[in-house]
Amino acid sequence: MAHMTMLIEHGAMTLIRSPGYQSLRTGRRSLAHQIYLITTITAQRKPHFLNADASRLAAQTISAAELWFPSHCLCWVLMPDHWHGLVELGESADISTTMQRVKGVAARETKRHFDIGSPLWAKGFHDHALRREESLTAAARYIINNPVRAGLVDDPMNYPYWDTCLLGDDYRL
Repeated sequence: MAHMTMLIEHGAMTLIRSPGYQSLRTGRRSLAHQIYLITTITAQRKPHFLNADASRLAAQTISAAELWFPSHCLCWVLMPDHWHGLVELGESADISTTMQRVKGVAARETKRHFDIGSPLWAKGFHDHALRREESLTAAARYIINNPVRAGLVDDPMNYPYWDTCLLGDDYRL
């Protein structure tokens, strides 16, 4: 099954086909203080997070700063069948270990309260290290406007499962 990869250049998003899970790890490096755009999907793209209570619990879990330590999650959105985030990797942190921890804790907490089945998340995740010339603001806007593009809401302020420390009131595309 082909996967889609996002590339952000000068505020514009481009979708590129990628060959799958194995290719996600090829060339992956964890660099301290590097900001990564991360996407992870639910197992079989099941829309587990259409359930508002499950979404609230997962969002509360994912947004906990201590879960990310020593890294920082700068921006995120939880969609019905996937999650996007901007993560600044901390000193001596590993992106794979960090995401394994976040996905594991979120799955454990969500499955403890809701009959979701196993597993909650698909294996792996896609990460893209933002290059110096890529706009952090454009990436954050892209993430929090995902529910608008998906037709879930008309304004990102009407979607409850996102957060960012990057944009202030400047969140619209």
